[in-house]
Amino acid sequence: MNEFDIKAAEWDKNPMHWDRSAAIAKEIIAGIPLNKSFRAMEFGAGTGILSFLLKDHLKEILLLDNSSEMIRLTDGKISASGAKNLKTKFFDLEYSDLEDGKFDIIFTQMVLHHVSDINGILAKFHTLLNTGGYLAIADLYPEDGSFHGPETNVHMGFDTAELASLLQKLGFEDITSKECFTINRMISENEIKPFQVFIMIGKRID
Repeated sequence: MNEFDIKAAEWDKNPMHWDRSAAIAKEIIAGIPLNKSFRAMEFGAGTGILSFLLKDHLKEILLLDNSSEMIRLTDGKISASGAKNLKTKFFDLEYSDLEDGKFDIIFTQMVLHHVSDINGILAKFHTLLNTGGYLAIADLYPEDGSFHGPETNVHMGFDTAELASLLQKLGFEDITSKECFTINRMISENEIKPFQVFIMIGKRID
């Protein structure tokens, strides 16, 4: 089991996860001209909170995750909701190539900092998008490592100018970014620390 298999059962019980996804969904709806002909993919979908918030604006969403427990729980939620345009796939895009066709939008929240090869995954997003398709990334601004703690090997947030430059080199344009949410996280017994989350949106041009 990976760490998210262990966290899956309690994930939806945390109100912050819902509030964060709602803030990100709001920015995606405001920043991308969504329509019901769009085929979408959520990378690292977890329990699918963000995809559920966006499903009525899109034709179809493929929810990818490399946690079998997250996928199992999401399948149960999809079945219970009767949603016809959500489908899951247990898959690790970082290490495998997806052969499920092209997408008009790819979105991801709080997942990029867990990916080892940032340029590699961004290149895969570019390849998987139709020309004119949109990429939306929500993640942490640079932080001091206290968000996860020293025992976790992750990126300590992202400089948005550097991330935008990587996207430009891959063939994205109209790149925008803004702060969209603050996570107030307990980092010790006596300290709660705020961590800002950005959303970056870009459009594939070639």
